[in-house]
Amino acid sequence: MEYMSQEGFDKIASELQHLERVELPKVRDAISEARDKGDLSENFEYHAAKREQGRVLGRIRFLQRVLENARVIDKALLKSDCVGLLSEVEITNLANSHTMKYTIVSPHEADMKTGKISIKSPIAQAMLNKKAGEEVEVRVPAGMIRLRIESVKL
Repeated sequence: MEYMSQEGFDKIASELQHLERVELPKVRDAISEARDKGDLSENFEYHAAKREQGRVLGRIRFLQRVLENARVIDKALLKSDCVGLLSEVEITNLANSHTMKYTIVSPHEADMKTGKISIKSPIAQAMLNKKAGEEVEVRVPAGMIRLRIESVKL
């Protein structure tokens, strides 16, 4: 079971619906069209469409499992004074005084471009249950870094 935000759950459900209602019928049409062209053993379009069907079906099965095991978390039940799931955290790298803002989310919602990091990432794990003003040391691929938590909010 994995907890996630309502926004993340809705995004995954929307992708699943799109795959089932739009992409899968397109692929099935492409397979049917390629099959009508004759000899399947040397038919590139047929083999490409079958590969695409496998990719789409695999993604559909994966998203179905994610949604089966997902639990939408109620923000009202979360603590706002310490770092946890759905917390917005501002941290400072003590080595270079660089400040960053992240939102701690489920692994399926993580997206560095929008500042969302997985709760299973080393940085999030080190900050878990810590409060503003505390310092943490984190082992990352580049080595050990020290971070200070500047603020925590929901």
